[in-house]
Amino acid sequence: MTLSRAARIAGFAVIGLGLAGCVEETSTMATGAPTPAQQACLAAVSNAANNGDVAVLSSLGSEAGTRVTVGVGPDRASWNCIAYSDGTTAGVQFNGSNG
Repeated sequence: MTLSRAARIAGFAVIGLGLAGCVEETSTMATGAPTPAQQACLAAVSNAANNGDVAVLSSLGSEAGTRVTVGVGPDRASWNCIAYSDGTTAGVQFNGSNG
């Protein structure tokens, strides 16, 4: 590998790392209390699943909204939800199969 090619690869890696900073990943395990976006999704998923046993598995925030993965029940069945800064939610759906 030539020095020029190695420098280009290193440059792309640095750019990729810079772009990775455009989103924020959070988790209730790391921060303690759920964020307002996570709280909104917990409520929306709990309502949709008709199950109050919910927990945030992960969340990924951006300027457009926050995608939250919520675990439901003792087996933490995976659900998705998008929360917006105005407190509304959308895209509440179960990630698994019913069979």
